[in-house]
Amino acid sequence: MADSRPKAPKPANKTPPKSPGDPTKDKAAKRLSLESEGASEGAATAGPEPSALEEAFQRFKVHWYTRATCKEMHGKNWSKLCRDCQVINGKNMTVTDTDIVFSKIKGKSCRTITFDQFKEALEELAKKRFKDKSGEEAAREVHRLTEGKAPIISGVMKAISLLTVSRLTDKTKFTGSHKERLDPSGRGKGRAGRVDLVDESGYVPGYKHLGTYDQKVQGGK
Repeated sequence: MADSRPKAPKPANKTPPKSPGDPTKDKAAKRLSLESEGASEGAATAGPEPSALEEAFQRFKVHWYTRATCKEMHGKNWSKLCRDCQVINGKNMTVTDTDIVFSKIKGKSCRTITFDQFKEALEELAKKRFKDKSGEEAAREVHRLTEGKAPIISGVMKAISLLTVSRLTDKTKFTGSHKERLDPSGRGKGRAGRVDLVDESGYVPGYKHLGTYDQKVQGGK
């Protein structure tokens, strides 16, 4: 038997309808929110700015290398840093001292040092470079010499004229077939100095009056 009781009516929806908004404003607000989120994420992931000492380390470690991808410093770059930053003064700090410190700091099977080892090496040099100062003051002085510095690029190197090289390049001392390739002034003869050319002029080899026949004929007339 079917239920004959009347059903209760549904309550009316009292929530006012949403007014249609401007689609351009909605897109702009969404874009701004995404940009703000991306900026906050980028700020969170970005590391701190490198110090002046770390900048000097980064500049010197990539010197002499075509690809600036190396993360550590080689021995020759370490020596150049000590020379260019005037850590080496030729008195109480020499190139030998810097090489000894580099070999002491780096690992036994390694040929490079990291930034932390670089700072440790500078502290070792500071003890001998500034003997009259305490450990902290000496370290600050060494840092002051190296902070923010970059490799010094000198001009083109001049050729060194050694005795052995000059003797080999002295054209006046050439003998044999090498001598025949040059004229009396030292200039090369070209093909005539490399190949025996046949004289097809019709004259006897060594004839001193070569090319004077026409002059004699014209003079006789």
